[in-house]
Amino acid sequence: MPLANRQFRLAARPVGLPATADWSFTSADVPEPAEGQVLVKVLQISLDPAMRGWMNEGRSYIPPVGIGEVMRAGGVGKVVASGNPKHPVGDHVSGSFGVQEYCLIDGKDLARTGVSKIDLHLGSLPQWLNVLGMPGMTGYFGLLEVGQPKAGETVVVSGAAGAVGQTVGQVARIRGCRAVGIAGGKAKCDFVVNELLFDACIDYKSGNLKDALKEHCPKGVDVYFDNVGGEILDTVLTRINRHARIVVCGAISQYNNTTPVKGPANYLSLLVNRARMEGMVVFDYAERYAQAVNEIAQWMREGKFVSREDVVEGIENFPATLNKLFSGENFGKLVLKLANE
Repeated sequence: MPLANRQFRLAARPVGLPATADWSFTSADVPEPAEGQVLVKVLQISLDPAMRGWMNEGRSYIPPVGIGEVMRAGGVGKVVASGNPKHPVGDHVSGSFGVQEYCLIDGKDLARTGVSKIDLHLGSLPQWLNVLGMPGMTGYFGLLEVGQPKAGETVVVSGAAGAVGQTVGQVARIRGCRAVGIAGGKAKCDFVVNELLFDACIDYKSGNLKDALKEHCPKGVDVYFDNVGGEILDTVLTRINRHARIVVCGAISQYNNTTPVKGPANYLSLLVNRARMEGMVVFDYAERYAQAVNEIAQWMREGKFVSREDVVEGIENFPATLNKLFSGENFGKLVLKLANE
């Protein structure tokens, strides 16, 4: 009897926050892999703010998910059947598997879907979706290649307790910078300071952000890694130093807008301070992922680097769990666990 594969497919383009009607929950039989093909049992998937952008029609750095297609998502899993000697049965792999329980991949599509073997000696499955996966690669290369921090400088990152933010601040600290986070709520700020060892963390939900930046960044801001956009970006722009670098990674505060995205009102601060604002997309650094993985894994072995995940179980919980990203309910990298091995 063929395996049954439950899948979430995009049923409609969301307007604002994705709703139940925007999804169809389907089931399909899984065939045995033919020559060159690989069948992966998807164990866990990564839920990321970028997924909201992939649902929108229009030009972007990656084509949108088509109506009726399985929702795009990164994941980790195990090869359970194979017609491809490069990926034998039993290998643990990561790749773009989608929101489904099994993923059958043609040999010609292995590179496109980013399928690669992962080493569980370097980190756990959730860590391969966090600091050793796309969020970690985003934080590592976005900070070091685009932000170009120098020892002694002040690095500020929004969404500091989230998947990308936790990597950014820890890399900044390890590289000799003053790391200041921005997060929502006392529990998250305490985690950022006490466990991630940032120098400070500002609770944007409590008090005046501009005053807090003056207090915790007395020498100004040299690098700002932006994950949220909106008012927080605007406020940080009032505190940047000459030749500051602003890394535009995301704008989660804007993703579910039903009106045009709000741009930075204080952008002339870039002119006054001869500063630079530059976007980054992690896929540009794919050929160098191994460099970052090895360095971060070494830091974890040495006790210098922490990885925190927020794991929810059950594929049927995908729509509600995804929306936790946009309410700030998740605490750490949001992961959906589909199955045990």
